[in-house]
Amino acid sequence: MQLAKACTRYVRISPRKARYAAALIRGLNVDKATYQLLYSKLRGGRLLKKTLDSAVANAETQLDVRRESLKVHEVRVDPGPILRRAKARSKGSSVPVNKRTSHFTIVLIAEQG
Repeated sequence: MQLAKACTRYVRISPRKARYAAALIRGLNVDKATYQLLYSKLRGGRLLKKTLDSAVANAETQLDVRRESLKVHEVRVDPGPILRRAKARSKGSSVPVNKRTSHFTIVLIAEQG
């Protein structure tokens, strides 16, 4: 069982929003997953596609397998650090604004046969 992995860290999107795009490609082969992300209207889809392409390139160069024989084994969207900001409100007060980041991990597996 050959595994290829790609990680993208500190992506400026909320993990909750990115997980919608991750659910689209879980368990698909690479070609179908690429089309799902390419034609998805989700912003997380565009960002995850970069990580998927990187994982495919890793598999082709390091494991010497063809793109057609790869399948998405695992897609993980983990929370990253939160950039904490403040927004001014009335009467001199302020409210917190959390700018969330994500870490993407995609693991591909080479199918036999």
